[in-house]
Amino acid sequence: MDVEAVRRDFPILEKNGADGVIYLDNACQSLRPRAVIDAINGYYLTTSACSGRSMHRLAEEVSRQLDQTRAAVASFLNASRKEEIIFTRNTTEGINLVAHALDVGEKDVILVSDKEHNSNLLPWQLLTQRTGAALGIVSSLDDNSFDLAAFEKLLDDRVKLVCLGYTSNLDGVSIPAREIVKMTHDHGALVLFDAAQAAPHRRIEVKALDVDFVAFSGHKMLGPSGTGILFGKYPLLEQMRPFMVGGGTVSSSTYEGCEFLPPPEKFEAGLHDYGGIIGLGAAVAYLQRIGFDAIERQELLLNRYLTEALRESPRIRLIGPAAPELRGGIFSFHLPGIDPHRIALMLDQMAKVMVRSGQHCVHSWFNKHSIAGSVRASAYFYNTIEEAEVFVRCLRKIEKVL
Repeated sequence: MDVEAVRRDFPILEKNGADGVIYLDNACQSLRPRAVIDAINGYYLTTSACSGRSMHRLAEEVSRQLDQTRAAVASFLNASRKEEIIFTRNTTEGINLVAHALDVGEKDVILVSDKEHNSNLLPWQLLTQRTGAALGIVSSLDDNSFDLAAFEKLLDDRVKLVCLGYTSNLDGVSIPAREIVKMTHDHGALVLFDAAQAAPHRRIEVKALDVDFVAFSGHKMLGPSGTGILFGKYPLLEQMRPFMVGGGTVSSSTYEGCEFLPPPEKFEAGLHDYGGIIGLGAAVAYLQRIGFDAIERQELLLNRYLTEALRESPRIRLIGPAAPELRGGIFSFHLPGIDPHRIALMLDQMAKVMVRSGQHCVHSWFNKHSIAGSVRASAYFYNTIEEAEVFVRCLRKIEKVL
């Protein structure tokens, strides 16, 4: 991969030298290439109509492009059929959809890990409060990697659903997904993966994994904010009740009731963000052109440099395993006694290095470990070694100052 050529696809990165920004906040939100921006603009400039409602040519063209995107995402995930792809606003909505649509009773157990993003923790907390079901927490190993033995001990016939982050936004660690699905299915339970941090960085083949549900967002994988995907096995989607209802979800209604459309329509109430979905289709196409092998190589190159350069620092406390290959593109750390927001502001002021600071919507883990927060540098395939060097130089200066 020619990184410099790739960078020219991203308008924000076109500025060089003193005017350039060093964007290392990709775990929060990625930058967008011109192809995605053009696809969004193309909708508003050339069609700008509703899909599935009107019969005129503009509406038909929007319907065609949405169907094309649905099919592209199904291929991206290697799903069995495009009807297994539900358009959402983000990962959060996809997980909440399952939490409200799946039949869960008071004797059931939901399992999550101790590192879940609030989007994959709070919906299950509310579900258990609403239904009387129990919530089980799988504790991580000392290096923050997934503990299969602890997971196995919690698996029994009461478990209805296992809901895990495929890749953690806290430290970049990925779970042993295939083993988890098999162990869970052996106990007759279902699996949902929060793939918000995985889908932009690795190939996810839902048929090969045999996973039941996968949710992810467009904004972390070069796509527009306010777009997302929920994959669900079609037989499960057929059995589930709708989450939100309204226009587009029914074939007919009377004053007494209605007849719902089959999936995915019965889960897609109201008008979509048509331009956003078309932009998401362009993002998927762009990622496939780049290729996940190239993406993973570049991320590991950058994380290995950061890890080696800062390994001997007496003050930096790395979150997650020491080996960079186990943390993808994420380098998350804290300096005991130092406000992480202060470090992030100094990095921005010194060299326009942009990272995220705080508890990253994983408050439960930080509270458990009595850590105020961390600084998270997260690289993507368009970042360079030169940018990583600037980050390291600035951080070393900050260590001395603070």
